[in-house]
Amino acid sequence: MEDLTGFQRDLLYVVAGLEEPHGLAVKDELEEYYEKDVHHGRLYPNLDTLVEKGLLEKRAKDLRTNAYSLTGRAKREIGARREWESSYLEDGTCRS
Repeated sequence: MEDLTGFQRDLLYVVAGLEEPHGLAVKDELEEYYEKDVHHGRLYPNLDTLVEKGLLEKRAKDLRTNAYSLTGRAKREIGARREWESSYLEDGTCRS
């Protein structure tokens, strides 16, 4: 996961947290978190990159909509990332 941008990591976390996530649902979640617009030109190329890297699976939900899901590799990498992050935190807070 070290080769991903922060935005790409955020995409993985949002896909992990949504049921039947599709592009617009992911976009809505990120816009709420970032408190600003996420443009299609940023969202979809990054989702495609995650598919190409083997971290997301993409399937047609209907004629206009794709649904995304984490691969087993993505789940393992998210777990490893969380362990790494928690090694720097105690009880969800910073050590210093």
